[in-house]
Amino acid sequence: MQITYAHTFLLPREIVWELIQNEDVLKHSIPGCKSFTQLEDGSYDVEMGLSVGPVKGDFTGHVQMTDHQEPSYYCLKVKGKGAPGEVDAVAHMHLDEAENGVTLNCRMEVVVTGVLASVGQRVMGGVAKLVLGQFFKSADTEMRKLTSQV
Repeated sequence: MQITYAHTFLLPREIVWELIQNEDVLKHSIPGCKSFTQLEDGSYDVEMGLSVGPVKGDFTGHVQMTDHQEPSYYCLKVKGKGAPGEVDAVAHMHLDEAENGVTLNCRMEVVVTGVLASVGQRVMGGVAKLVLGQFFKSADTEMRKLTSQV
């Protein structure tokens, strides 16, 4: 399944680049995040609870950021599993200059199994976009909090 999403931050690209990878921003922005632990290799173990439409349950997962091309691109690899099924995703994150800030364009390839797969691609695509929207709006709020304290 292919998913695309874009969000514009009204902050300079260098600041968004730094903060979109900040552990505190990520922890407070992941919907339903119960734990977010950085590992020695720089990747993260995540536990989250979701209740969006037909997708309900707790998930444990692993998140890794690779292929950094500061300040314009990185790859995000996500693997997660829970009672509703498993998710394996690769997201290509492009930070493009915009008129008043930066637009983060996300292009994601997602494979789901279990009950998640039985829900159907259209429904899962809608749920994924909703979760991405919640994440980016929360990340935007967290970034604004951090930059207003500077």
